Amino acid sequence: MLAPVGMVRRARSHRGSILSSTPAVASGHHPDPVPIAMTMGALGVVYGDIGTSPLYALKEAAKAAAHGGAVTNDAVLGVASLILWALLLIISLKYALLILRADNRGEGGIVALLALLHARNAQPGTWRAHLLVVGLVGAALLYGDGAITPAISVLSAIEGLKVDAPSLAPVVVPVTIVILVGLFIMQKQGTGFIGRIFGPVMLAWFFVLAALGIHGIVKAPAVLAALSPLYAFEFLIHQDFHVSFAILGAAFLAVTGGEAMYADMGHFGRLPIRLAWFAICLPALVLNYFGQAALLITDPTMIENPFFQLCPDALHYPLVAFSAVATVIASQAIISGVFSLTQQSIQLGFLPRMQIRHTTSDAIGQIYVPLVNWLLAAATLGAVLSFGTSEALAGAYGIAVSLLMAITTLLAALVAIQWGYSPWLVVPVNGFFFVIDLIFFSANSIKLFEGGWFPLLLAALVAFLMLTWRAGVKLVEAARGKLRQPEEDLIETAVNKCSARLPGTAVFLASAPRGVPLALTQFVKHNHVLHERIVLVTVLIEELPHITDEDRTEVIEIIPGITRVILHYGFMQNPTIYEGLTLACRHGKLSGIDLSDITYYVGRETIIPREDVPGMWVWRETLFAFLQRNAERSAAFFGVPTKQVVEFGTELEI
Repeated sequence: MLAPVGMVRRARSHRGSILSSTPAVASGHHPDPVPIAMTMGALGVVYGDIGTSPLYALKEAAKAAAHGGAVTNDAVLGVASLILWALLLIISLKYALLILRADNRGEGGIVALLALLHARNAQPGTWRAHLLVVGLVGAALLYGDGAITPAISVLSAIEGLKVDAPSLAPVVVPVTIVILVGLFIMQKQGTGFIGRIFGPVMLAWFFVLAALGIHGIVKAPAVLAALSPLYAFEFLIHQDFHVSFAILGAAFLAVTGGEAMYADMGHFGRLPIRLAWFAICLPALVLNYFGQAALLITDPTMIENPFFQLCPDALHYPLVAFSAVATVIASQAIISGVFSLTQQSIQLGFLPRMQIRHTTSDAIGQIYVPLVNWLLAAATLGAVLSFGTSEALAGAYGIAVSLLMAITTLLAALVAIQWGYSPWLVVPVNGFFFVIDLIFFSANSIKLFEGGWFPLLLAALVAFLMLTWRAGVKLVEAARGKLRQPEEDLIETAVNKCSARLPGTAVFLASAPRGVPLALTQFVKHNHVLHERIVLVTVLIEELPHITDEDRTEVIEIIPGITRVILHYGFMQNPTIYEGLTLACRHGKLSGIDLSDITYYVGRETIIPREDVPGMWVWRETLFAFLQRNAERSAAFFGVPTKQVVEFGTELEI
């Protein structure tokens, strides 16, 4: 019944805002100037994906540069230079220094940008409405990325077995499947313990990356010439057009995962994310890529797996095992990110309500979404079985991420202009990075028929469901509005038309902060009575990530005995009606109510698609009706005590 729509509190200027996830500092204590714990956490969660890219990125770029022949020294230096400057321009400059500034009270990501731009309740046909479509496509692209990342990461790690024992090639896919199945089964148990060891493990992983890289560079110091961007530029312009695009598309694999810096900003904050990148991740990645390039300069035949060939023979199998652990961490990070994105999308009305389990009570963001978990598992396992190798999956990887990065750059530019920055500054700066994003997207687009269609198909399906759900919710709210009585009718009924008043308190859940809930209309129509105390409760999800307890409740007395309670939640919070009413009672805004002895009345609507009623195509309305019918029930989703719930059915035609 309750839909996350309604009045929106306009945010104050966000420049210089305090990170909402940063704990308050007790009086007399000073915050740690170097947030070591948060930096360590960022290593494990934020940089797991990009940190495992050396397993396959340089290999694929070098193969593209060789285009079927032997790889030359110029090609190796050109690829190493291209990867270095992609990391510097896209990750260091664009994301770490610029995009991280576009925060919504400390939160980042596509959904936070949409909230900042107030696109959720945009009128149809306006530029904000078109922006909403673009943003939802960007959010949907993360689902495609979430299906590919675990597949290519774990596959590339297990393929290290073939370096010493080519006969083990047939077991690579089965072992990968076993690891991934175990990973998805583990989700329902929560990742609290594993999450605590993510940081130290990834710190050790980046140390190994750096050590392997130095080991390779020492053997061929001439590779350091690739520090100059001229090597990348001159190498690309002297290749055929299709070869240059293939190299760019493969080199882009080195920056996939960089978008997690922005998406996870709310969990760790800007400083720890930047510190982890510039102090640990970037140096280790550059050293490793240059080490692999140095190896190929000394022995071009190592192109099949330069990462594992960097390692001394005696340590190959331990490195394979360690790589598998690192890729599981990278996969866990993207899975958790998809869960978080799903929760935010549900709160803002972009997806139907789903069962969301909180796997721990002492950590924000530790959630499990069963339906999404198993759909993601099916897509990931399908990718492994269909493509079979990390090389084949490389064709599917990158296209979704490059488009997402372009959309993020565009939305961030609009946010900067909205905040008052000069368009004469924003357009050239963001335009420069937007052009780079489009170049990489174009380069990845040539891989469309090599597998790039897979994540785009997944993203298209998710985006279509989001847009269908969003349009359907608006149609349902319009239908409710036609049936909803004004408050004056309720007052008239309570004062003059009720034959009796029932003892006790009744809470009616309302989808709008005005008018009479349909469930209450049905109750009065059939029973001709009212309870002594009526409380109308509406949940509003604001375009802010968090709402404080002090601002959570708004209580309006309509007439003595009839009270309206509006509960405000941020899109990163878990809306719970019982908790909200408890807060209202505790703060003295709502008195004389025993929450253990009230009855909650909830409307359960049946959607009837009609051709003669203006709206979507009937087949889309039928799809919406199916989604609505199988969505999580309002009472369960909003934490209403099950034994105190009574449901009233209503048919709505759209």
